[in-house]
Amino acid sequence: MENSLKKFRVAVIGCGRVSVMHLVSIDAIEEVELVACCDIKKDRADAVANKYGCKSYVSYEEMIEKENLDAVHLCLPHYIHCKVAVYAMQKGVAVLTEKPMDIDYETAENAVLVGEKLGVQFGVISQCRYNNSAKLVKNAVESGKLGKIISARSILTWNRSDDYYSGSDWKGTWDKEGGGVVIDQAIHSIDLVHWIVNSKVESVSCSMANRGHQAVKVEDTAEGFIKYENGAKYAFYCMNNYGKDEPIEIRMLCENGSVVFGYDDAYIYYNDGTVEEAHQNENTVEYEGGKDYWGFQHERQIRQFYKALAGLEPLDISGREALNTHRLIMDIYDIGKRSMNL
Repeated sequence: MENSLKKFRVAVIGCGRVSVMHLVSIDAIEEVELVACCDIKKDRADAVANKYGCKSYVSYEEMIEKENLDAVHLCLPHYIHCKVAVYAMQKGVAVLTEKPMDIDYETAENAVLVGEKLGVQFGVISQCRYNNSAKLVKNAVESGKLGKIISARSILTWNRSDDYYSGSDWKGTWDKEGGGVVIDQAIHSIDLVHWIVNSKVESVSCSMANRGHQAVKVEDTAEGFIKYENGAKYAFYCMNNYGKDEPIEIRMLCENGSVVFGYDDAYIYYNDGTVEEAHQNENTVEYEGGKDYWGFQHERQIRQFYKALAGLEPLDISGREALNTHRLIMDIYDIGKRSMNL
């Protein structure tokens, strides 16, 4: 960002596991000042406040009223993302929320409309779009070098034990998380393919099951097939019953070549024999306590959010943009739940 006389006054709402990605990123951006944090569990908020030298709150309403904030970062259970976002935007405070936007489409769409009506910035985290691998593939498709996408597939085999779910008061619930492996783990790989294909969805078919968990009733396995209006076809498979978190794999067959990529690496094999590749750079920040599967690009997206808030460039992933993937995720659940008799 260009030098500015003003530092944005920001706060983080929700001091659980993923909040470290926002706290560390905020701390790394000179033009942004963390002035407060909030969590209904006071010990969590106090721990963050002590570490980062900010005020702590247990009420986000009180914090927003008192702190004259420019923006808030939402690291909350899925079902209250938009409730808190709307409250903040109605107070003139910009919002950057973790994915997913919420657990249904209508609530998410309403939040977007509120932000647009009020002229308040509303961003949604999709940090994997900022991976060098994803950017290489996106650019090759947009430039026309790869030609038309014929088909795509994504595979995710990760591990989430019953203990993972038992240790949370909202993970693995239909009413608070909105589902299991699709909305929590596979949402990023689905988002990447959907973003790169960049076409309206023609049809969605999906089946879901809980095959290996006793502690929860949400799906731990899902497979689906998506047809797009531009002719592309996309098949996905995801499950969290594997012994460890394997790297995701996305493949695409295009008119002028084929693609293999994941979060860290990408290879494009053109029909003329040339190859392009991209690899992840060394991390510019250290997310102490962060998870490898979150990637390392929160800082890139958060920095871009504040460039947009400063009026230096358009917001990359606005609520309006994020609605595209959110609608697809909700359609996958609408259809997939039927196979679980829900």
